[in-house]
Amino acid sequence: MFVGHALLAFALVAGAAAARGTDSTRAFALGAVAAAFAAAPDVDMAYALVGVVGAQTTDALAVASQFWQTGNLVHRAMTHSVVVAPVVAVAAGLWVRGRRLGRWREMVAAAGLLASVVAVSGVVSSGLGATIMLLFAIVVVAVAEATERWTDLGPTATFSTALVGLVSHPFGDLFTGSPPVMFYPFEFTVFPDRLALSGESTLNLLGAFGLELLTIWVGLLVALYLSGYSFRDAIDGRAALGAAYAVSVLLIPAPTLELSYPFVFSILAVGMVGVAPRVEIRRRRVELPDRVAALCTGLAAVSVAGFAYTVAYLVA
Repeated sequence: MFVGHALLAFALVAGAAAARGTDSTRAFALGAVAAAFAAAPDVDMAYALVGVVGAQTTDALAVASQFWQTGNLVHRAMTHSVVVAPVVAVAAGLWVRGRRLGRWREMVAAAGLLASVVAVSGVVSSGLGATIMLLFAIVVVAVAEATERWTDLGPTATFSTALVGLVSHPFGDLFTGSPPVMFYPFEFTVFPDRLALSGESTLNLLGAFGLELLTIWVGLLVALYLSGYSFRDAIDGRAALGAAYAVSVLLIPAPTLELSYPFVFSILAVGMVGVAPRVEIRRRRVELPDRVAALCTGLAAVSVAGFAYTVAYLVA
């Protein structure tokens, strides 16, 4: 859900702004800032690199498994809290206000709020928790600084977009892996386990994958609308080649949330169809697709591949 978190926040904020009549440039900026803040909580996966460095194997699947096992020690915990999110959002708004007005008071207040969050994490989750939260705070300040430098969004808009991005993030994690600790640092559990879309493990994985694709499509369609890019021109007919992926149901192990790497890596490779050049033999011309067409065609090919695999799995 790394990409899905960002695009969900983008779609929510930019789509709402456009619906209220905000001009496309500002709506895009609002959505982009929300997307950046929505991606920030997953900085906790940096700890997973410890597992990769310490892996005693060169096998790609084993390294990937070690990556997730190590990362999950802290993943979806302190940075995924709806209790922490408002405090961090306020800090982001104060930082932008201080930078805009050239006043240190607001920036010191922002740093104080973030420092208090880090301190609480240290008390509740020891030094590792404080380290992860400190890294999260640094990323939040970096996003706030980029917002101040590269957009015209004020402190209120920054607070609002940050809040949407940070609060929406943990809800996207309810269908994969372990559920987030949404009320950290308080021991209050709403979702003791992830939400299952199906009682059958492979169909559950395929459902979660489809939900991720749907989220990406929604964000992409909002972006196309705001940029004035024609959806019809964005997708090439080669996306239909993704249907050939159905044969992989005979070649790779049935994917589950515990063993998804062969499926995920191989189906994402189908997206390379989008960057393939168009060859016109009669005109002796090779035409490279633009970046938007390549992205949309690749995503469409992956979507077709996912649907084809699901049908093949149900029939097999």
